[in-house]
Amino acid sequence: MRVAIGACAIALAIFAGVFGYLITVNPALLNREPAAAPPPAVAAQPSQPRQTVTVVTEAPPVAVPTPVESSPTVAQRTATPEAPPAAAPPAPAPPKIMAQAPPPAAAPPARTAAPQSCPGNPNALGVARTVEIDTTGGPGFGFEHFRQHDFLEPGEVVLTYDDGPWPQRTMAVVNALAAHCTRAIFFPIGKHATYEPGILKQVAQRGHSVGSHTWSHQNLTGKPVDEGKREIEKGISAVAWAVGGPTAPFFRFPALRHPPELVTYLGERNIAIFSTDMDSFDFKMRKPEQVRNAVMAKLKKFGKGIVLMHDFQQATAAATADLLNDLKAGGYKIVHMRARAPVTTIAAFDEEVRKDAKLPTVGGKPTSSVVRTVNE
Repeated sequence: MRVAIGACAIALAIFAGVFGYLITVNPALLNREPAAAPPPAVAAQPSQPRQTVTVVTEAPPVAVPTPVESSPTVAQRTATPEAPPAAAPPAPAPPKIMAQAPPPAAAPPARTAAPQSCPGNPNALGVARTVEIDTTGGPGFGFEHFRQHDFLEPGEVVLTYDDGPWPQRTMAVVNALAAHCTRAIFFPIGKHATYEPGILKQVAQRGHSVGSHTWSHQNLTGKPVDEGKREIEKGISAVAWAVGGPTAPFFRFPALRHPPELVTYLGERNIAIFSTDMDSFDFKMRKPEQVRNAVMAKLKKFGKGIVLMHDFQQATAAATADLLNDLKAGGYKIVHMRARAPVTTIAAFDEEVRKDAKLPTVGGKPTSSVVRTVNE
């Protein structure tokens, strides 16, 4: 009985094995279609890394070839792979493109420092800084009348001189400034400029800013507007003619009287208007020490500012050298104001000045060649 049971078990095992084989070899025996064989694996094309185009001056970036897939062979299409084909080797990494650093942000304009040396004067004032003025719209400077632009720092001073040019006196001021390697603004009278144009040429050549102060130094308050415009424009043309080159769109009214209509006109002409922070009243003084004391006392009171003086005045011309020494000893620093663009003259007034200059009383010869001392 046991033998019979064992024989049956063996027979069942053999039958199960044969039946499983037939199913594997010939699935049609069970009326089933074989599942479609998976297509041969194809290595995926690597995507190119996204790069930022950068201008390189040394050499252009090397082009990276795109890997090309080969078509599967006949054997790969027909045979059932026992394992997926090996993945294609990775494409070589593209050469690194050196990223170009962005240009540095523009630094603010450096302040013009006082010169490290000034020939013959180791204690020169120099110029602590230079400021450039955009005169569009006619900005006003000087707290006596205009309070919008407060740009001076404590201890900073702008030197300005009116009513020149005048023989000997203007050059005494210019030479004193040169000895300290420093600069100022000059507001000459147009008629004076035509007397000896060589003086203003030297003022401009020394690097000073040259504005204007009307044609004949008339108080324009109460005058017809057209007459005021003529005084302004002819003065500008006369100064430009004397200098023989560009001058600054800087203007100062005589007696610091500012008719509103003419203030508006200068704004339309893009000419800056100068008042003052402190008037020296040097035209009332006869002694150089009075000028020095007046300026230094007001600077001590206000601490900084635009100073109004007159190179036309004898006392001021004589005081300038010592005044500059006083400023240096007091720790004050000079700021030079210059214009971004030169003033534009009007042709009709240029012609008027040229006609005036042709008169015999306005010759081109310097006074030293016309007047000579023969006996003292």
